[in-house]
Amino acid sequence: MIYYVIAIIAIIVDQLTKYWIATGMERGDQISVIGNFFLITSHRNQGAAFGILQNQRWFFVVVTLIVVVAIIWYIQKVKSQPDKLLPVALSLVLGGAIGNFIDRARMGEVVDFLQFNFGSYTFPIFNVADSCIVVGVALIIIDALLDMSRQKKQAVGHEEENV
Repeated sequence: MIYYVIAIIAIIVDQLTKYWIATGMERGDQISVIGNFFLITSHRNQGAAFGILQNQRWFFVVVTLIVVVAIIWYIQKVKSQPDKLLPVALSLVLGGAIGNFIDRARMGEVVDFLQFNFGSYTFPIFNVADSCIVVGVALIIIDALLDMSRQKKQAVGHEEENV
């Protein structure tokens, strides 16, 4: 149950921050948080990450529904294992996917607002749901690397027992 609570918290934080931006700022408005490095910028995205696949609303709705069902199924499969990193990671991805899904289903676009500038380069504007997805995927990769390391150590242990 805790894994779904994590996803729900991610969805609530995402939706509240998007609501604040959508109702409190005009599109294109900016608020400086840390000089020109970090800005809150009211932006809308009709595509995927980095603005790809613009105006493909129904594609995203269908794909997200499939992904959400798959993640819930996989959380159910791995939640009883002793390692808890993977289900936590999946919970973050689930919350992020649902957060952006809500925007796409309701408005046909996603509210983005976190903008970072690195000199003259502006990183694509994103939101809390995107952050949850990225952190979740990073944790999935870390879990996979840790699992490979455990399996390698276990294999070496078995080889030493057989010698």
